[in-house]
Amino acid sequence: MATTIGDILKDKGTEVATLGSTAVVGEVAALLRAQGIGAVVIVDDADEVVGLVSERDVVHALAEQGEEVRLTPVVEVMSRDTPTCTRAARVDDVAALMTQGRHRHVPVVEDEELLGIVSVGDVVRSRMDALTETADHLRAYVARGY
Repeated sequence: MATTIGDILKDKGTEVATLGSTAVVGEVAALLRAQGIGAVVIVDDADEVVGLVSERDVVHALAEQGEEVRLTPVVEVMSRDTPTCTRAARVDDVAALMTQGRHRHVPVVEDEELLGIVSVGDVVRSRMDALTETADHLRAYVARGY
């Protein structure tokens, strides 16, 4: 049962799709499609997180700019207020952060190093696993006649 973000990363891995801050939206769209993911972390020359571009960001930019958006720099469409967490963060705390801020992806960063990313799906899966485990324990407890 995952209780921390580090537990989730142990199961899912630490691979993160990133692009540099000089990339354009067309590159983001291609990477999202190729990897079947919902967001790309944007990093600077020192590989520090500077923002995040999600499918939603791409769609909004497309609606505003039309197909020319493919050549728009990612820094013009990325979310800069992307929250981050550490491996030690509790899953429940990150779930609350995601819910309150309507964030679907949270990069995992420690000492300015990108260590992974968790999605709302990862967090929900973790919480569902915990609920299933609790239900199994309760069923076993009741079956023993306590």
